[in-house]
Amino acid sequence: MCAEKTVVVDGFTVLQTKFQESSKPGHSLYVKELQKRAGTTRPKDRTLFVVNVPPYCTQESVKRVFSDFGEVIKVCLYNKPRNEDAQPNLSKYFQDAPEVKGFKVAYIVFKKASSIQKVKSHPYDNILNLSPEDAPIITGINKWQMDYENNVCNTQKLQTEIDKFMEAYDEEQEREKNLALEQEGMPDEEGWVKVTRHGKNKGAPRTETMERKVTAKDKRKQTEKELRNFYAFQMRESKRDSIAELRKKFEEDKQRISLMKASRKFRPY
Repeated sequence: MCAEKTVVVDGFTVLQTKFQESSKPGHSLYVKELQKRAGTTRPKDRTLFVVNVPPYCTQESVKRVFSDFGEVIKVCLYNKPRNEDAQPNLSKYFQDAPEVKGFKVAYIVFKKASSIQKVKSHPYDNILNLSPEDAPIITGINKWQMDYENNVCNTQKLQTEIDKFMEAYDEEQEREKNLALEQEGMPDEEGWVKVTRHGKNKGAPRTETMERKVTAKDKRKQTEKELRNFYAFQMRESKRDSIAELRKKFEEDKQRISLMKASRKFRPY
């Protein structure tokens, strides 16, 4: 427990919330100032770390609730804590990461560092409303209907997005091809000239990296061929030595049997 009617558990300040004004309070958010770690680029003094965020909360609803403590620049929701923020995906049809479901963690970046202290000193008895009447969280049938409508694929928009991607890809390939042609035969900063060998496509010369790969592949094939020949020769030598050893033992056994027969005597009594 702490002064000013706040509740702190293991370093987390407890914020009591309810879904609507008519609802009974029954859900707690646990917040604390972000601890600076290696590999993170989030501002330590202006970032709030929140756990136990309900599944029905969205970035907009979380931003709206915490905007009472100060201007919010960004809200990121994840399934579990992470150091770096994911890159924004502007495509509706090609998502890099699955949708965040279930209880979440949130990183809230404020404009001013004083907003963090306001959140940490928020009284436990002052209940936060997650879904006010002027900006309710969509749930139930309305949410299912909205999700279904968003999942319906607009073929024209999808085709437009694919065409833009392929056009950008073709332009990038053309730039790389032209750059390789321009640099062919030109000395570098140290005066060396990169020698390339054309393949079947005369307009796309082999770069030095590609040339090294081809040379390494040819050398690997030659080495494998030599190894196969060596192992075959080794197997032939082994079989030859084995046959010679068997013949030697066979001759020794024949001599031993002959000596045993010669030394045998008839002894009736």
